[in-house]
Amino acid sequence: MSASPLHVRRLGLVEYRDGLELQRQFQDARKAGQVPDTMLLLEHPPVLTLGRGARMTNIIAPAERLESLGVETFDTDRGGDVTYHGPGQIVGYPLLHLGPGKQDVRKYVRSIEELMIRTVADFGITATRIEKWPGVWVEQSKLGGPRKIAALGVHLSRWYTKHGFALNVAPELSHFELIVPCGIREAGVTSIAEETGSAPRLSDVEERLMHHARAVFDCEPSEVPFDKQTVSVTVRDEAGRVLLLKRTEARGGFWQPVTGSIERGESAYDAAARELREETSLSAPIRPLSYVHSFAFRDSRPPVVCLETAFSARGGEVTIDPTEHSEFAWVSQQEAISRVPHAGLARSIRLSAN
Repeated sequence: MSASPLHVRRLGLVEYRDGLELQRQFQDARKAGQVPDTMLLLEHPPVLTLGRGARMTNIIAPAERLESLGVETFDTDRGGDVTYHGPGQIVGYPLLHLGPGKQDVRKYVRSIEELMIRTVADFGITATRIEKWPGVWVEQSKLGGPRKIAALGVHLSRWYTKHGFALNVAPELSHFELIVPCGIREAGVTSIAEETGSAPRLSDVEERLMHHARAVFDCEPSEVPFDKQTVSVTVRDEAGRVLLLKRTEARGGFWQPVTGSIERGESAYDAAARELREETSLSAPIRPLSYVHSFAFRDSRPPVVCLETAFSARGGEVTIDPTEHSEFAWVSQQEAISRVPHAGLARSIRLSAN
């Protein structure tokens, strides 16, 4: 019997709320038979996630401290306690259907642990399980004592999987001091960088995860590229208000900044300038926001995954194309953030204020 296909999508930076939506769309598509098993590999901005068994007392830092660091907090339906995600950490979401012979929750959790144990071994690290604690551990860490190098928390519904693992490559370890990681007070955390003295490229670690998934999940992995590459341009007027355009009902009927697809042979910068002219008639200079993120386009079936580069511009008098947008509005930053459909767009709007 041939191995089942596993589509792997390497997404780069994904806002946590957008990551939840990506999981929902791919799981729904898997249930409908529109996509095969899929694994998403990505990074999140700093965020604390609380599993079903989480205790709020395991968040040590006060709310003011979290806000000053830009750390968000989310309740989730995965198992486990409180976990930190952030840059320098590979988060993996296997969105699988466990068929006959694989319908064993403990066996599935063990397979995820095995995936990470084999991966870190490729970088010279001996990792293991410690029965009394969840996750993957370095028993004798260079930082002292047993330390967790990877966390996991899963959710299964009718043998369809969601959530997954977080492997510490080179994250900011001080951020783990904001919490009691996974509710375990007796041991700390570590990373590939701390144990080896150098930080491998995330892409290299992702390659090893994909390689070992073949044997661990009994599958044939193949990488799937982004479906679209897009740009967003947040336009502000002299008063600092944000321009939002409302798509026509036929195009979704939602509010957003200037957005559009990058055409073949076009740079992201040129695409942003072109979309600004076409959607608003403005020819203002644009400014890169040094922010690239990915997300699933609004309720597409199967999911359409976009890689988006963010820009900003200053503008005034606007003319819109009525075939694309039914109206526009200049609104406060807070109002703009409340209206846009993706967390990545909300971050782009906040960044445009700097």
